[in-house]
This record gives sequence, C-alpha cells and structure tokens, in this order.
Amino acid sequence: MTEEPTLRPAKNFSAENDANILRKAMKGFGTDEKAIIDVLAYRSCSQRQQIKSMFKTMFGKDLIKDLKSELGGKFEDVVLGLMMSESEYDAYELKRAMKGLGTDEDAMIEILCSRTNQQIKDINDTYKRMYGKKLEEDIISDTSGHFKRLMVSLASGGRMENQSVDMKKAQDDAQKLYQAGEKRLGTDESTFNSLLASQSYEQLRAVFDAYHKISGKDIEQAIKSEMSGNLEIGMVAIVCVVRNRPGYFARKLYHSMKGLGTDDKTLIRIIVTRAEVDMVQIKQEFQKQFGKSLEDFIRDDTSGDYRKVLLALVSQGGY
Repeated sequence: MTEEPTLRPAKNFSAENDANILRKAMKGFGTDEKAIIDVLAYRSCSQRQQIKSMFKTMFGKDLIKDLKSELGGKFEDVVLGLMMSESEYDAYELKRAMKGLGTDEDAMIEILCSRTNQQIKDINDTYKRMYGKKLEEDIISDTSGHFKRLMVSLASGGRMENQSVDMKKAQDDAQKLYQAGEKRLGTDESTFNSLLASQSYEQLRAVFDAYHKISGKDIEQAIKSEMSGNLEIGMVAIVCVVRNRPGYFARKLYHSMKGLGTDDKTLIRIIVTRAEVDMVQIKQEFQKQFGKSLEDFIRDDTSGDYRKVLLALVSQGGY
C-alpha cells in the first residue's frame, strides 16, 4: 500500500528566514499566530528542527520556551508537538500516558501497535535520554497482567519484518490460535500474544485468512469474544493496523471527534504524527468509512487557531 503525506518539505527552505519570521511574530506586544502557522505547519519535521537550532544561534533564545510563553491552549499543544522530532513526540506521549494517576492505555496501544521496529528502537533510545529511565521499566510499573506482557512485547521492537509468507506456518499458527481460544474453555492469551507481537504484517494477514477458513469466524470477532479490557483493545488494534493502517487511524480520528466533546490529545497526536506519513490515505479511508471529509469533521469540532493549524496540516499537497 502506498503511503502519501499531506505535509512535504518546503521548497526553497531557509531556516534563517523562518527564524526571523518567528521572532518577529512573537516580539513586542501580541502574537502573530497566522505567521507561526504559516511557517511551522508548512515545514517538515527535520526542517522545523533546523529552525529550532537556527533560532537559538541567531537570537540566543530557546524557540520552544518563546512559543510556550506566547501561545496557549490546544493550539500550543499542536505547535509544541510539531517542534519535537518524531521519536521525541512518541516518547513524550508515552510518558504522558503513564504519568500520574491513571494510564492512557489508548495512547500506548496506538503508538506501540503502529510503529515500525526502527521507530520503536528510536523511541526507546529517546525515552531513556529524555526521562533517564527505560520505557520498558515504566510500562512494567504502570500496567499489569496480560496487557503488560503485550506492551512489553511490542516495546521490544523485535517483530519480524520482510519475512516471506510461509503458508504452511500460517495454517499451523491459525490452528494454534483456534486451539488457544474458541476451541477451549478459557483462553490461552500467551499464544495470541506471541503470534500477534512477533510475526510480520504479511505473515499475519495469511494467518488471519487461514483462521477464518478454520473457524468460520473473523480473527477480530474471535479476539473480542475471548479477551476483554485493554488486552482486547490492544490485540484488536494490531489486527486493524496489520490489515489497514490508514483505516485504523481514520477510525481513531472519527472517534476522537464524534459525539459530545473532543478527545483532543488523540486528534492532535494522530494529525501531527501522520501528516508526513500517510495522511492522504487516512483522509481517503475517513471519507469512505464515514461519508464525510476529515476536514469537515475538524471544522465542526474545533475553532480558532487550533482549527487553522490542524486544517493546514491535513489540507496540503493540492488534495
């Protein structure tokens, strides 16, 4: 499946020009939010990192601190998310998910179930650098039971990648899943864990097809009837990502906005992390699944500069 971003690196990029524009936007009385959006929402992540260091070089000031003192609310949350590198933002969100009372399991599941091995490796390194503690240690102290095991498995970033599909193994593994779930009283969660966390996406697709033939049930239905709570949500997320990653994010975006209130943390995280990856496909899936454009949903659900910056991130590239 091809992946297309809505946000691409700016042509004729000059970190010096952008640093000057941002300084002017924040200097003196009041803030020029439009100028901030016009720069930061239209530069790639690596270009924003260059702006950040150029800003310090030119003005002896920290761009992040300046932005924090000038901006507020959800608009500030988006901008600060944009100013981090990919692995910093994922590490930051994982830390936020586990900090304090209660755990945002949903954010943990989304990040750990959808990133590649290399991304997980980068997240682990960055997490240690930012928080002086291993990601795995925090997961272990913050989660429990089979859900903890699934998160530790995914955070180890050892999924087989680019393995060629072995149909015989897929049949055998599907049979193992059937024996571990529907076929017995109680569920052997560790069989599900070991396959869902270790096999490549291509191999898992073959396993899911074989499972359907053996049991007459879809693997997602089987997980839902066998598991519960966060373990169920986590395993279903893996199945959804394996089958259709943009479709998974489209559904999460929809649920972050539908009904009363908005789950802004999820909305911001997905738009910031996917704009440079596969936002074109996510928008197509959104339209297909919900009969309305992502932009329309964002327009109805947000306001002010917050709305402007989100729309800027998802509407580029002439789509």
